[in-house]
Amino acid sequence: MARMPKLQDFEGAWVLTRIIEDRMTQAQGRLSGTADFVAREAGGFDYRETGELTYGSQPPMAATRTYIWEPIETGIAVSFEDGRPFHVIAEDRLMPDANHHCDPDWYHVSYDFTRWPDWRAVWRVVGPRKDYRMLSEYKRA
Repeated sequence: MARMPKLQDFEGAWVLTRIIEDRMTQAQGRLSGTADFVAREAGGFDYRETGELTYGSQPPMAATRTYIWEPIETGIAVSFEDGRPFHVIAEDRLMPDANHHCDPDWYHVSYDFTRWPDWRAVWRVVGPRKDYRMLSEYKRA
């Protein structure tokens, strides 16, 4: 039977593929890279993402992103690299979702752990100048 993975289950390297569908500009983006969950001295993990992003007709570019993943009583707290709260991944569902408001934009994420260890995150972002869907898929490296 499938179960929600615990934070320690993410440790290590993952192959990351991402598709971005920008509904405002009609452009599509693709990212190929890796996501590494690296243990932190204080507990939890640094999520470090690196890859090559192609977006619309622009030339490919290097892309990086870092978050902090930490255990909390109800699941996993995800924070920005500087420690500001981002969202929580609830541990009581195989398909948890969360919201983040970054005025004036709204971010909604849906995680899918039903095919663990393969998993995905789907972001839907809307605001006055944003309207896109971003699908990230992860497989063990």
